[in-house]
Amino acid sequence: MKYQIACAALALLSSAPAFAQEEAEGPVTVSGSVALVSDYRFRGVSQTDQGMAIQGGITATHESGAYAGAWASNLAGWGQFGGANMELDLFAGYAIPLGGATLDVGLTWYMYPSGADKTDFAEPYVKLSSQLGPVKGLLGVAYAPKQQALGNWCSDAACTVANPGDKEDNLYIWGDISGSIPETPLTLKAHLGYSDGNPGLGPNGTSIAPTGKYLDWLIGADLAIPGTPLTLGVAYVDTDIKRSEENYIRPNFMVQDGDNFGKSIARSQVVFSLTAAF
Repeated sequence: MKYQIACAALALLSSAPAFAQEEAEGPVTVSGSVALVSDYRFRGVSQTDQGMAIQGGITATHESGAYAGAWASNLAGWGQFGGANMELDLFAGYAIPLGGATLDVGLTWYMYPSGADKTDFAEPYVKLSSQLGPVKGLLGVAYAPKQQALGNWCSDAACTVANPGDKEDNLYIWGDISGSIPETPLTLKAHLGYSDGNPGLGPNGTSIAPTGKYLDWLIGADLAIPGTPLTLGVAYVDTDIKRSEENYIRPNFMVQDGDNFGKSIARSQVVFSLTAAF
């Protein structure tokens, strides 16, 4: 499923949408969330030019463990993938209990409506999660096989039958850990991810692995507001992308407008969020 949580802090934490668990009669449970975030960070890199985003998603889960849903966010700058102002993710999978752990296998289809051709791509994933007391842990691997959206494919004018465009793959490995503080509404969390893919040098000037290989991380906290479906979040987000690597893909890899014009979209940032779950 989508590797970002509806609240931007959690978006980088687990690289998957987090939805409220609700009690419901019948074999299917429907849950979802809406969030306002100060910056949409996907694997450490801003997808909204360091600007605010409204995000939301919904998931239907069958008692067997099968689930399907959708998640969306507005975009700006680097995240537009050829002109799209919205990202829409469709996902489906199956969660299997394994003793004290859960194995989750699924696929996310990333869509960029109104963007350039060949920007949509599919990414299968496998996650293993477990909980010990108040502490939760998760290990995940997402591998997108070779696709034109992930390669340095040619422009439409240059594409031919003999040269349909480059196809590349992308690997993302991550780990999350979180723990609630007993008798408080506060949860602490951390995330570490590793990307290995095609650098952002394609015709659209964007890539989900901007410099090919890099690390991203997050440290933060969530505060559930008692008696409401609201959660306040704050997280420190960063990557190890070097300035020399950024310079190679400028001007795309910097804020294009506003007070932060010219600043890197992968440097350290404190991200705030307000999420309403239903």
